[in-house]
Amino acid sequence: MTHDADSLKNHTHAVLDQAVRSASVTRAVAVERGAIAQLPRLVATAEAPRACRIVADRATLQAAGRATIAALRDAGIGVAAPIVLEEAPRVKPRIELARDLAARFAREDALPIAVGAGVISDVTKCAAGIAGIPYASVATAASMDGYAASGAAMLDNGFKRTFACPPPVAVAADLDVIAQAPSRMAPWGYGDMAGKMVAGADWIFADAAGEDPIDPVAFALVQDHVRDWLGSPARVAAHDIAALRAMVEGLLVSGFAMQAHGDSRPASGSEHQFSHLWEMDRVEIDSEPAAHGACVGVGTVAMLALYEWLLAQDVSALADGDLPAVRDPRRVEAEVARAFDDVRLVASAREEMLAKLERDRHRDARVRALASEWSILKKRLAAAIVPAATMEGWLVAAGAASHPADLGLSLAQLRRDYRRARLIRRRYTILDVLEDFGWLDRAIDAMFAPGGFWGRRIRGEMAVTPSSTALP
Repeated sequence: MTHDADSLKNHTHAVLDQAVRSASVTRAVAVERGAIAQLPRLVATAEAPRACRIVADRATLQAAGRATIAALRDAGIGVAAPIVLEEAPRVKPRIELARDLAARFAREDALPIAVGAGVISDVTKCAAGIAGIPYASVATAASMDGYAASGAAMLDNGFKRTFACPPPVAVAADLDVIAQAPSRMAPWGYGDMAGKMVAGADWIFADAAGEDPIDPVAFALVQDHVRDWLGSPARVAAHDIAALRAMVEGLLVSGFAMQAHGDSRPASGSEHQFSHLWEMDRVEIDSEPAAHGACVGVGTVAMLALYEWLLAQDVSALADGDLPAVRDPRRVEAEVARAFDDVRLVASAREEMLAKLERDRHRDARVRALASEWSILKKRLAAAIVPAATMEGWLVAAGAASHPADLGLSLAQLRRDYRRARLIRRRYTILDVLEDFGWLDRAIDAMFAPGGFWGRRIRGEMAVTPSSTALP
């Protein structure tokens, strides 16, 4: 699966232009070699600041921060001393840090500029949102879709939440900088991009169930192009400039789709729930927190395997058949209490599940709607995704994580996490569809059976015991 470099460049650039026009806040974007030199023009177009202050860590200060400061000063824009965030082994997106930064921003008359990738971007964005001021972004890696997105994924008492906050007024993605980023970062971005397939399928389900209507503009911005963005995995691994450009522009378009829609639904579904769960569990690789994109990639394969199982079932039989009893809140409470060791995580998950239980009065109507339209819905879902093994191969070619063992996780842990991931977010996904049907445990058993998708992918560990996910 490869694409001609020139045609891909023209295609993705046209889509990016369309996405910027649909964005609610961001008005100026540059994705090219030497884009940092354009930053003064970009921020002047959007904000015309009297002064700027960059926020970076030590690595991104060296990679792009000093060049950013020089470009601003050369254009006659005042630049305050940079804020350099430090934390071992690396900075975490803690809400307390964002609040501290917000208090500092509020005392200053300067436009914050996030120079960095995921954590630097989210912390600065959240802080600017709390302070009620605009900010700009300098992307330093093709590693995630949050540069242009509204909202920031932050740790709040250990629980990963998305906080509402405005996106940047301007984004500069300098391909010379991005090509020099650590080699593991572009595969993270590929993993994040892979998740868009699951996000789209989950949205199709939520729309059909009457839970979350599809926004056709935001949906099309991502789903009409995601296969093109995923089309050159080996070139992403090789840090080919054209492939990196396509990846960056695709990630930015995903962010702009979230801006246009008003939340993360266009680019985040059940695959991200695995990522947030593992980040809250403090999963580490080589003594460092597992990267968001690596977790999303593995979560994507996990969810595509679940989609394959469901698409092979006769859902239409539920249209007139008996349905399982609606979930007992006491059983849900017991499951939440068992799922997390930290009482703060239990409290947060309980809040999310209470929102789902409140919607259970519509459960029968959801199931009947999905079952009655299954023949059409099945075709639409099958067209929206690829087989899990296909995605696994793409991720491997990109140098990205594809198996839980790549994150240091066992298949037994993954098995448990199919249920745990459902508990941490109220968003309606295939996990909730299967729970509505009363089939979630049955599906998990099938995937981990000797002939099932994960049963065929044991890497040096014992087979997983059947029915280990079932509730007492």
